[in-house]
Amino acid sequence: MRVLLSTYGSRGDVEPLVGLAVRLRELGAEVRVCAPPDEDFAERLAGVGVSVVGVGKSARALTTAAPPPSPGNLPQRAAELIASQWQVMPAAAQGCDVLVATGAMPAIAGARSVAEKLGIGYVSAIFQQLTLPSPRRPPLAYPGRPFPPEVTDNRALWELDARSIDALFGEALNTTRASAGLPPVDNVRDYAFGDRPWLATDPVLDPWLETADLDVVQTGAWALPDERPLPAELVAFLDAGAPPVYVGFGSMAVRAGEEAGRVAIEAVRSQGRRVLVGRGWAELGLIDDRDDCFAVGEVNHQQLFERVAAVVHHGGAGTTTTAARAGAPQVVVPQLADQPYWAARVAELGIGVAHDGPVLTVRSLSAALRTALDPETGSRAKAMAGAVRTDGAMVAARLLLDTAGRGSQDGPASS
Repeated sequence: MRVLLSTYGSRGDVEPLVGLAVRLRELGAEVRVCAPPDEDFAERLAGVGVSVVGVGKSARALTTAAPPPSPGNLPQRAAELIASQWQVMPAAAQGCDVLVATGAMPAIAGARSVAEKLGIGYVSAIFQQLTLPSPRRPPLAYPGRPFPPEVTDNRALWELDARSIDALFGEALNTTRASAGLPPVDNVRDYAFGDRPWLATDPVLDPWLETADLDVVQTGAWALPDERPLPAELVAFLDAGAPPVYVGFGSMAVRAGEEAGRVAIEAVRSQGRRVLVGRGWAELGLIDDRDDCFAVGEVNHQQLFERVAAVVHHGGAGTTTTAARAGAPQVVVPQLADQPYWAARVAELGIGVAHDGPVLTVRSLSAALRTALDPETGSRAKAMAGAVRTDGAMVAARLLLDTAGRGSQDGPASS
């Protein structure tokens, strides 16, 4: 069995594919990955022995470049991304039995078009449920495309969501499809997801409530046990005093702003705690040379979060799940997209605090930290750790190979 895994996005979109790729290989499958050509992504996948084909521009460069993604430039960026997929993915998918697509909406739709052209199986997978149509909740609005305030019916809002996606990405997708000899798609969202999308999130942190509208398969989050040792200098800092508070915003560090690091350090210090700063894509650093603060780059979060007093982060699905699995109380400072949802889930479960909005102040973060560092919050977080599943990647790998191995001409999860 040969499998192509495809994504376009940040580290949170790439890391789950590492877990799935490793589990697929353990079951005897050959695996290739198409992902943004960022050096750290390639190194991560190469570290587990998976070959990578670069697609599109650097995700980090796009995130940190000016102007940022906006309603005005999203169609152009989608067209460039889908075109770049067609430059490399047909060759990468040659000989594959199934293609698994994740990441940004145009990337998923473009990947499915490649699978359709080659006549191979197809599965869509997402790492948060907010983009899956459900009458139980409204959709997320795209930036600059708010829903009319007078429309409150969820089904009507999901219809508007489909139209918005078509307006943003339909021309880009169908132009490329036409050049490949494929017919146009009249509903990009439904085409991209297919009839049976996979939800790769933990059912305790992110329970999917079944509906008659969509047959969703929830596998659990795709993650591997991370055996990488922590750097010696970091271990020395951890051993030198009480557990610090970790502050890191990953790929969202640029959006959080240059002041986020300074504000966070001052707020953590105000609680009498040491500080561990994750540099992230904004290269956040220290504000002085005091020995109560330490900065780190890419490290093993699974091990690290077991040794901190709390985790302050942006609310990505991966970081939220990793912190929950480690039993670390959380302060989620959501910036965009699904991050307010994860912040709300952390607060609802009582394992941390949802910060009010994306902008930190010393006062607001200090107040949030007081709750997160309360012993009762810590007890709930530790109790939750045992409930978070660790087998999601293997569940997905077995399901993929089992379904594809049945010999269906269309492959698993096709429409």
